[in-house]
Amino acid sequence: ARVVSNMALRLATHARRSDAGWERDGALVVVSADHTRLLDATHVAPTLQHALEHWPRVRPALEALQATLDADGGDERLPANARAFDAAELAAPLPRAYAWLDGSAYINHVELVRKARGAEVPACFYTSPLMYQGGSDGFLAPLAPIEADDEEWGIDFEGEIGVIVDDVPAGASASDAAEHIRLIVLLNDV
Repeated sequence: ARVVSNMALRLATHARRSDAGWERDGALVVVSADHTRLLDATHVAPTLQHALEHWPRVRPALEALQATLDADGGDERLPANARAFDAAELAAPLPRAYAWLDGSAYINHVELVRKARGAEVPACFYTSPLMYQGGSDGFLAPLAPIEADDEEWGIDFEGEIGVIVDDVPAGASASDAAEHIRLIVLLNDV
């Protein structure tokens, strides 16, 4: 894969409330490299989903905001809409998405999950990774409580790396698919 930029964009979704209640998709913000400030980016793209759908057009403007936010010179050089970073004000990066595909490449994890359910690991899992499509209609905010009716359901912490892509053509090679990577996120798949 070729590197298209060495600028590290730190994008987040700010939970936003309107007169009608919480807005489902929040508002796009840029987060400083030291995670102390954020800058409203809704004039570039109202949401992260909108930014992804218009990436070639909005990416340079988002990179300019990132550079402004990370520039030396103190708060006096920051735009008026910059404010202190507070993780409690964030929604999930994509509060809802068109798809959620989860691949399980670690056989140890597959074995543990199957064992907890009293199921055997199918032989094919030792040669082909498991992938499934899960629900993507609502993701939790970083600090949101995880609600479950019963802890006996085997809820666990699964630190994962997520890759957000744009429209990847069916049958794309690995190198062609890499050209469609837009963002990488850390997540907890509960």
